[in-house]
Amino acid sequence: MLALAGLALTPAAAPGQQPPARDTAARRDSAALRPDSTPRPAADSQQARPARGDSVRPRSPVSPGGAFLRSLVLPGWGQARLGRNVTGGMFLLFEGMAGAMVWKATWQLKWARTRDTFVDSHKQEREDWIVLLVFNHLMAAAEAYVSALMYDFPAALESRPLPGGRTGVGVTIPVR
Repeated sequence: MLALAGLALTPAAAPGQQPPARDTAARRDSAALRPDSTPRPAADSQQARPARGDSVRPRSPVSPGGAFLRSLVLPGWGQARLGRNVTGGMFLLFEGMAGAMVWKATWQLKWARTRDTFVDSHKQEREDWIVLLVFNHLMAAAEAYVSALMYDFPAALESRPLPGGRTGVGVTIPVR
């Protein structure tokens, strides 16, 4: 948009006339005059290392699909790969708890069948824990997918008191 405005403000030359010469020596960038002294790795070694993002937008260490599949296999694995260890630990903790509860409910169902009492309630309890186990797998995978997609999103959320003692939530988005 600024480029269009700049084009609109430059004076146009009359047909058949040369445009006025600009003083390019005064506008020359000094960084462009010096050669780059940073050593460049060989082309094959660049293939082995993952591509890094620039200082403004970092790149995710794993693709969104890769994070999804990792957390689908083992809840928390995709989050751990993205550096979200607390979130991954919570998914893994719930996975262990739900797995233990499925085992306990199965044991209680076998015991109830030998006594022929409360069989339906124990079946329902086991099914409920299995549903929670599957739900945890899917939620961990979906959360890892979204986290990988939003890896470069600035995490500048904070809370502070507003004038007059009011409470509120705000987001600071830096504009460069």
